[in-house]
Amino acid sequence: MGQTLTIADFEEVAPVKFALKSPLTDAEFVALRERYDGYRVEVSAEGEVTLLPMPYTKTNLQNTEIVFQLKLWNKQGRGGVVLGPDGDIILPNGARRAPDAAWMSKERVAALPQWQRDTFYRIAPEFVIELRSETDRLKAVRAKMTEYMETGSQLGWLIDPEEKTVWIYRPDREPERLDNPSRIVGEGPVEGFVLDLTEVWS
Repeated sequence: MGQTLTIADFEEVAPVKFALKSPLTDAEFVALRERYDGYRVEVSAEGEVTLLPMPYTKTNLQNTEIVFQLKLWNKQGRGGVVLGPDGDIILPNGARRAPDAAWMSKERVAALPQWQRDTFYRIAPEFVIELRSETDRLKAVRAKMTEYMETGSQLGWLIDPEEKTVWIYRPDREPERLDNPSRIVGEGPVEGFVLDLTEVWS
């Protein structure tokens, strides 16, 4: 008779990590993603691979709402490029990241070499959002937000639906914490953007 599993058996889903012996080429990274289909794959600047469990449906719905609002704002003549959680980028320090949402100006994207525009952007987004899922470790996500700021991002939001908190990241400043805000108002590169959190919190 097969083993009977319960929800408790899956409560402690944790990221899997392992080190690389040498940096990955773009083709090798694509092959790695295909090998670990069902995971989101990220690589640190030091060459550590992290296999992140795919988020639950609730998190996917929250993330879709965030990207939708950002894209809608961008289409109103903002002249930028919006990436969702499948938009892998390579930061200036060599880390391969997949932010849950990101915005960058078309001018900066247009300045990239054509081969980068055809593969993976080597760029730090001006604006980045990370949505903490049920399987994310807060310490790891906060470290990622700091990395974005240190590599050139101008503004970042870490949204934690479980705690209903938002951490606002800016370069060379301590993160600002907002408790249970109904919305977040953009500044700097995304001045004028307002993220309604009603559906994210619900």
